[in-house]
Amino acid sequence: MSEAMPLASDAREPAYVRICRTVRASIERGMLPPGTVLLEGPLAELFNSSRSPVKQALATLEAEGLLSRFAGRGLMVGEAERPLRMELTSDHLALDGAELQDERPNTADRYYYEVEREILKRSLFGRFRVNELALARHFNVGRTVARDILIKAQLAGIVSKGEKAHWWIVPLDEERLRNLYQLREIIEPAALMGAAPHLPRSVIAQTRRHLERAATRFPDLSIAELDQLEHDLHARCLGYCPNRELIEALGRSRASIISGKHMQSILMLTPSTDAFLDEHLAVVAALDEQRPDAASEALLRHLVISREKGVQRLAEFHRRFTAEAVDYIMD
Repeated sequence: MSEAMPLASDAREPAYVRICRTVRASIERGMLPPGTVLLEGPLAELFNSSRSPVKQALATLEAEGLLSRFAGRGLMVGEAERPLRMELTSDHLALDGAELQDERPNTADRYYYEVEREILKRSLFGRFRVNELALARHFNVGRTVARDILIKAQLAGIVSKGEKAHWWIVPLDEERLRNLYQLREIIEPAALMGAAPHLPRSVIAQTRRHLERAATRFPDLSIAELDQLEHDLHARCLGYCPNRELIEALGRSRASIISGKHMQSILMLTPSTDAFLDEHLAVVAALDEQRPDAASEALLRHLVISREKGVQRLAEFHRRFTAEAVDYIMD
């Protein structure tokens, strides 16, 4: 079966996810033997990256038990008797040309998720204006950077551009949340059916490994790990669907994924009673057994359950919170 890159989604995944995936693969293939010391600086150089995504990737791998601390700088692969210090090169990493792209985040990316969170929180209370100039002043950046942040938010479906070129938060109430999930319930199972014949076995195996590792430590998972698990199924796997119209249509539903991520974090809800890992595993197991019909049905069940959890979290948010003042969000 072809090992071609997915037609979408991977190019938009966070830098730390790509770095984490590559280092993990290098450890699993024995390219980074037990005891190898990993430092942020050298890895950032190899990935043409800033240190921030490297730090996040190493923290994720440490949480997974693939890296450990020792009496010295950096993190060590596995738990060896003594650290192994060597000069890392690209030969020590499972890198291809795509992984060597410039990972330095631009300024808009640096601030985007903070803005996304504030916009999502306010969207639960109705329609508000986002002032581009005030946003630029808030972060002490230029108007171009502020505009880039808002364009990214527009692509995520959480802001729109209205009269007089003003930016407006798109309200997210129960009706819209249900509508977004309905869209996903119609499109995602169909997209998975289309993707199944093109999904490399290695991608399915890797997705399953991520879930099984996470299950051994559940619910002690970082936000970065939870993001990657969602990305694995709902973006990377579906990205192999050759019907680009389906994939583009799914972009309209991103607000439902964003809302779930932020509401769980804001409400400080532990996922200890959240069975989404088992739901994801049911989908991936069916793909692994080459039963796309069963995988599609399992995905639909997962989305229906997620929809109701999202509605419950929305109601809980309204019970506990009121709209907070943010200097770049106006009535």
